[in-house]
Amino acid sequence: MCEHCTRREFLGTGVASGLTLASTTWTHAWASQSPPAQSREKSRICVAFTGTPVPEDRNWGADARQIEAMKACLTEAEKELGNIELVMGQSSSAQQTAALLKRAGLAAPVLVINVQNFALTRVVQPILDGSHPMVVFSLPASGHDWMYAPRWHSRGHRVTLLASSNYDELERALRLLRVIPMMNQTRILLFPPARGTTPAQSPGQVKKRLGADVVAIEEKTFNEMISAAEDDAVRAEINRWTRNAKEIVEPNNEDIRKAARVSVALQNLMERERAQGLAVGTCMGWLPKGFPCLGFARLRDSGIPAACEGDMDSLLTMLLFQYAIDRPGFQGNATFDTARNALWTAHCTAPLKMDGPDGREAPYLLRGHSEVGGSGCVPEVQYRLGETITRTKLINLDTILCSTGKIIEVPTKSVHGCRSQIVTEVRDAARMAANWSNVLETEDAMTLLHRVVFYGDHMDSVYHLARLMDMKVVEEG
Repeated sequence: MCEHCTRREFLGTGVASGLTLASTTWTHAWASQSPPAQSREKSRICVAFTGTPVPEDRNWGADARQIEAMKACLTEAEKELGNIELVMGQSSSAQQTAALLKRAGLAAPVLVINVQNFALTRVVQPILDGSHPMVVFSLPASGHDWMYAPRWHSRGHRVTLLASSNYDELERALRLLRVIPMMNQTRILLFPPARGTTPAQSPGQVKKRLGADVVAIEEKTFNEMISAAEDDAVRAEINRWTRNAKEIVEPNNEDIRKAARVSVALQNLMERERAQGLAVGTCMGWLPKGFPCLGFARLRDSGIPAACEGDMDSLLTMLLFQYAIDRPGFQGNATFDTARNALWTAHCTAPLKMDGPDGREAPYLLRGHSEVGGSGCVPEVQYRLGETITRTKLINLDTILCSTGKIIEVPTKSVHGCRSQIVTEVRDAARMAANWSNVLETEDAMTLLHRVVFYGDHMDSVYHLARLMDMKVVEEG
């Protein structure tokens, strides 16, 4: 228990919370015993055009001009995304489909594009038999095969449908399909203890369900990395944060120096371990050596999700969305104002680049951590008013909680609660509050409280991803 932290003392109070912490016994590998792979491979995706083109002026199907346009879009998306490899081909029989799957790899996800009426239904069986995640893309009037995709899904197959004239949807299909192979190559570092739902705390279940490896880091090892952080890199980190801050409120020079040194050490740790995700279960006790909040923000901005309080559910949520939409998430606590039909999200660590690594940084203040008497150094990020957001969380490795909202208020300087705050208008705050976390069978406050916020309305993609990964969706509110 962190002697500096009032909220941590609160979360640790009571029989239910104590039992939750006491029961968190799990078998894990230490990073030193589980060396990382040499490098991540590109995620292979099979693209199958089913059937042969039809003339432009007759029949149900896609013509040669449409097919060439789709191939051009796919090739451009492959180049832009950079971490996928497309194996494209045409199939007019089950045998040709099987041969194409063999080229792509027996575990490759599949994008099928129907070209001729009922061609897909004649060639799809090897994909279904092989349990490949499959997106069916169907242009208007390109055949009647689209209507079988929901039927295949209802029978237990991992299938979803994109029926659209918008060729940009092809890139979205590739983004969704790459999530599964990218998770299979994901290495997560954890400073124990893990927190969250019971399945998410289990490295074995995470590996079995999502393919990711979870390895533990000894704090002693990381303390040595903090001491070894290069002075030039620490000075550069200090300058970067202080130069761009709108205001430095509580932190003194030593607070900032400690936080910057931890930030550099965290970046070095992730590079050394070639890891794609981080969860720190002891972060509230890091005040003497420097809070990790600046480092978390920097990692998330660079495309590496980092979760505080050991929250494995939130970390896995951030990983899924990072792979699907290339945007970081704002993990935070919820509190309601039903008089305004509003939900607040607040935390003391938050990414600056909510539009993605190539986006602009949001304005921020440097503040002391709100729950340790104003000590330490954390960012208070001021997000965009009017922005539509998606609030979500993967729980129990099989259910995605989600809702949307619009940012209607961001404080100029926060007072109550954690430093970074957004107030979002939601569909029905009273109903949302009354039913909050009712699908979770736990009394652990942190697990009940946290959600992850992303810029944009991604509800449609949530449902597509859930179908591809055999998950349930629960809309909150």
